[in-house]
Amino acid sequence: MALELDEVTLTAPGASAPMFAPLSLRVEPGETVCVMGPSGVGKSSLIALIGGHLGPGFHWSGAVRLNGTDILSRSAEMRRIGVLFQDAPLFPHLSVAGNLGFGLSPDIRGRAARQARIEVALERAGLAGFGPRDPATLSGGQRVRVALLRALVAKPAAILLDEPFSRLDAGLRGEIRSFVLDHIRAEAIPALLVSHDAADADAVGRVVTLG
Repeated sequence: MALELDEVTLTAPGASAPMFAPLSLRVEPGETVCVMGPSGVGKSSLIALIGGHLGPGFHWSGAVRLNGTDILSRSAEMRRIGVLFQDAPLFPHLSVAGNLGFGLSPDIRGRAARQARIEVALERAGLAGFGPRDPATLSGGQRVRVALLRALVAKPAAILLDEPFSRLDAGLRGEIRSFVLDHIRAEAIPALLVSHDAADADAVGRVVTLG
């Protein structure tokens, strides 16, 4: 299932001109495309548009398609888009397993089936046995892993990454980036990664520049 942007433009509230030139691209299943550009050019706003979380007052044109269907008229819940932000927010009142369970697709029926899906996901991420843990006890890298797993267990049609590695120290950044990109390839999900980091662009290999 590919993610396609067709002549997409976005205009900020009160502005007279679009934030960036019309953008067209196709992201294949398992591929990650890095979106780069100076601050204020609209990278995060583009992610919000695709995910269905754009604030009021913005105007857009063009189409965003998943499997050939334009999703921009759908609610965020109906788009099946996973999002991973730079602060990797987790629900503080839920355990690690509870956070993952929150993201599970509603077609996973029965407590045993849901628990099995969670345990498999944690094991693949090198976090076996972490299910009962309080998110507050996790390291920065572990929080990113859990946040990504929460997005992936829901079987999204595409995933959006808004600078998820920017707050990690340099020694951990490469390890977590490889983990995220490997999982995206393994799950055959198209992904857009917003970043300012040239190392992210090098790791992805395909870059689109706004502005």
